Amino acid sequence: MGAYLSNPGSGRPKIHKYGRSNIEKGITEGPSTNIAASPAGYNEAETPLFLATQSGCLQIVKEILKTYPQAVEHIDDEGRNILHVAIKYRQLEIFELVKEKEAPMRRLVRKIDNNGNTILHMVGVKRKDFVPEKMEGPALVLHEELHWYQRVKDVSLPHFLNHQNNMRLTAEALFASANVDLRLTSKEWLKHTTEGCSLVAILIATVAFAAAYTVPGGSNESTGYPVLINEPFFVVFTVSDVLSLTFSLASVVMFLSILTSPFRLEDFKNSLPNKMNVGFTFLFLSVCLMMVAFAATILLMIKNKENWAKIVLYTCSLIPVAIFSLSYFPVYVGTSITRGCKYLANKGKQLIPRSFQALLKDSSRFSKSSSPSIPY
Repeated sequence: MGAYLSNPGSGRPKIHKYGRSNIEKGITEGPSTNIAASPAGYNEAETPLFLATQSGCLQIVKEILKTYPQAVEHIDDEGRNILHVAIKYRQLEIFELVKEKEAPMRRLVRKIDNNGNTILHMVGVKRKDFVPEKMEGPALVLHEELHWYQRVKDVSLPHFLNHQNNMRLTAEALFASANVDLRLTSKEWLKHTTEGCSLVAILIATVAFAAAYTVPGGSNESTGYPVLINEPFFVVFTVSDVLSLTFSLASVVMFLSILTSPFRLEDFKNSLPNKMNVGFTFLFLSVCLMMVAFAATILLMIKNKENWAKIVLYTCSLIPVAIFSLSYFPVYVGTSITRGCKYLANKGKQLIPRSFQALLKDSSRFSKSSSPSIPY
């Protein structure tokens, strides 16, 4: 199906206007209605609902919609509804709140603003004053943008995918053109990051490989077996050294797969971030196991029965791991573990039959309603 121009007035809900109270009249008609007195980036003609949506004030939005449910269908002077504003300002909680309202959503997703933009077009509309709250890499920012596009696409009408706005751009074309610079920056950032991590992984693999042939204590000249083979820490050294070599080589493979990637826009959605997280996980494990092998080697070479000496040796050997963890683990938790848990939770919900989910909800409600009150 070729691209086409939809009628901007199609599916246009009736424009709802707020009744102005005395306070609002005083604000709009008073002497302080000049543009300089309004917050930066906000239009004075916008309603409190839209201002709260732009600012991400979820509680205010809930109170407005609870007191005045019809406000969800309000349209501003630019022809935008609350979905347009929530998507433009990337307010996920407000977007999910509005999405739960099934009846208004059927009308809100059909709205086209005065510039011919659907709600899917708003994902490609870039705010000049937008700064991500989390100081993430550009590839992770693009990853979030792609997930925003998919999130809005799931609730959009299928025939709106080929709708062109007044600039003759579909939502996909507008999103791609708006993220050209971000895509190039993400590509360079990924290359520099993976090259640096690859060097560290290769260095660890080299050390682990050399340590496997220079075992602590040396080998017996007559038998060829290690002298300290019967020591318990020798097993710890062997296992940790082999695993460190394995994980470091696995991380090198993952980083090389990133470097050889075509870096398509779709690759930044799941493929490249997942490879980056897996490679970084293997690198982190290889560093930790290398430190364990180092501690086991020290304890094998220095047979000291003093407990304090062992504690000092363990502490000194684990200092690099602690520094590495404090530097990179918070970023890793925010990017991979959290998303991985959400992904597994969503997959788990899909595996549970809907009838069983409804039964669990009913049982929880029954338990709450039948719980006896405790007399005081």
